[in-house]
Order: sequence, then C-alpha cells, then structure tokens
Amino acid sequence: MSVFMDLNVMFSPNRNELQKLVETAAHLGFSTVAINYVFEPTTRKKQEVPTPTPIDELIGQLPVVQGRSRPIRVLNRLTVVMSDSSHFRPNAPEYRRFDLLAMQPTTEKLFHAACMLYDIDIICISVTEKLPFFFKRAPINGAVDRGVVFEVSYSAAIRDATMRRYTIANAVSLMESCKGKNVILCSAAEKTLELRGPYDVINLGLLFGLSDSDAKEAVSSACRAVLMHAETRKTVSGVVYTVKNQPAPQPSPDGEAPAAKKAKATCPDD
Repeated sequence: MSVFMDLNVMFSPNRNELQKLVETAAHLGFSTVAINYVFEPTTRKKQEVPTPTPIDELIGQLPVVQGRSRPIRVLNRLTVVMSDSSHFRPNAPEYRRFDLLAMQPTTEKLFHAACMLYDIDIICISVTEKLPFFFKRAPINGAVDRGVVFEVSYSAAIRDATMRRYTIANAVSLMESCKGKNVILCSAAEKTLELRGPYDVINLGLLFGLSDSDAKEAVSSACRAVLMHAETRKTVSGVVYTVKNQPAPQPSPDGEAPAAKKAKATCPDD
C-alpha cells in the first residue's frame, strides 16, 4: 500500500481552519502533510523570515490517517518567493527551523540558480500566471542530479478558470522538459474544499502530462525522496568519516626506538 503525502498545505492564522485542513487530509488518506509558510521579501525594506508555530500548539491532537492506525505526520515548510538573488541567504539559521525548504523563482536566471546552486529541497512552479521564461533541459537535469524536485500545485486550478489554463500549460511545459522525473503534486490548499484525494491527484497528473507510474510517484515515493533530501541537507552531508589511528612504534629490546636505531645504523664511523 502506497504512502501518500501532500507537502503543501497553506498556513492560516485561523487555527480552526488549519485543524480542519489537516483532519480532511488525514481522512482522504494522506499520511504526511507540510504546513507551508510563504515568505516574499522585497528590496525596499528588510523583512524577517516567519517563525513556524510548534505543531502541538498549532494542531493539537493529530487525527488518525484513514485506513491506518497511526496519526498523520505534520511538518513545517518555508517557501521563499524570489525576485532577486539577495532574497535567498544560504545557510541562514532562520531556514533551519523548517523541515522543508522551497523556492519559487520568478526569473529565468533565478530558476537556473535554484536548479544548479541553491541548497533547497523543492522548486515551485508558478501556476497563477504565464511563466516569463521557458524551461531548459540543462538546469532541469542539474536539479534532478542534485535530488531537487519540482512542485506543481493544483488548488489554483479549482478556484479560477484562467488559472486552470495557466496551471495546465505550465505543468505540461515542465513535464516535456523533465520527462516526469523529480516531480511532486501538491494542493497548496487554503480551504478544505480545495483538497483532493490521492487518486484524484494522480488523475490530475495524467492531465498534466505524467505517465501512470510517474503520477503515482508524484504523491508518494517522490515526496518521500524530498523528506530524505531534507534530512541530508540539514545534516550538511549526512556522512560520518572515520580515521583509523596508526599504532605507535614499539621500542626494540635494547630500549631504542626503531627509527633512532635505523638512523644510528646508517651513520658513518667517526
């Protein structure tokens, strides 16, 4: 049985609404959701990165996942909407408060940097407007090689017919470039009516140009890979190096160290 995830449920200061969102996600069969805090800095004034509210204070008692005997897992996620390279601060301590780190680039140059350079987990594709650039194979392949995934959200397509056209057009353009690899499908839901079950999302993936297997992976194994990538990112490299100590040289029976004895043997007679 597949484990389904929705890694983008929008944060709301209304805790009752957020509680309903998490309960609905659990009822639909999602085992993991991520509450998304969107941070859109500007160049005019300095803005502080939002601080995530502890899950136990935000949600209270976690609902049990439909068809399973365990409660839903809730994570915190930060999405930085970038219109300038200075908006992203690598290794900023504020970013480490979040379980997942995502970026939504607004220019081709920033999209290239997100794919090739920035230490992030998710690259968000805008679905509310026509993209001002085309997807190129080189940066997308670079992101795939680094384990970074591309996210397409579907709730905007439910709200508005114009956004529906943009969502489908941008998603299809992405799938043609990445061949359906390293893609996740999320809701970005603000209300419970905008959430869809995992198999409905898989059907949307087919509409976006994904194959059957890639559409299923986009709500299951690809999301699990994001969590593993985030854990590795937070532990810098995820690898512990060990060095074997060399044994100390033992003295010879006459009390001299081997090195000294060898040097003495090679000295010429006076």
